[in-house]
Amino acid sequence: MPLSEHEQRMLDQIENALYADDPKFASTVQKTAGLGSGRRRLQAIALFLVGLALLVGGIVAGVTISGFPILSLIGFLVMFGAGLLALRGGSGKPSLTVVDGGKGGKAKVAPSPRSFAERMEERYNRRFTEE
Repeated sequence: MPLSEHEQRMLDQIENALYADDPKFASTVQKTAGLGSGRRRLQAIALFLVGLALLVGGIVAGVTISGFPILSLIGFLVMFGAGLLALRGGSGKPSLTVVDGGKGGKAKVAPSPRSFAERMEERYNRRFTEE
């Protein structure tokens, strides 16, 4: 869902204020925002391939402990971890929310709420306060 004109203006104001207040931090966030997802995706793919090699290699080599293919189990766990890494990777951009500073106050930037329900409740409340 695209941002409304008011939300886009607020976001631009916050971005300009961030660049004015702390340009070094702003450039660091801007640089790392695009790199995170691609790098994490490559790491997950490489880890998945290592896990697949361990899984197949454990079956072929026949390495067992008490009849249990332990090397294959380790390979499966590595593959599972790679899948979690890929899913958890996200966009790599920090999520920020605009918090209204009240009457005459400046808008502040705060970390976004953690749960989906909290974000929906915040959006619902914001609709009635803006009108």
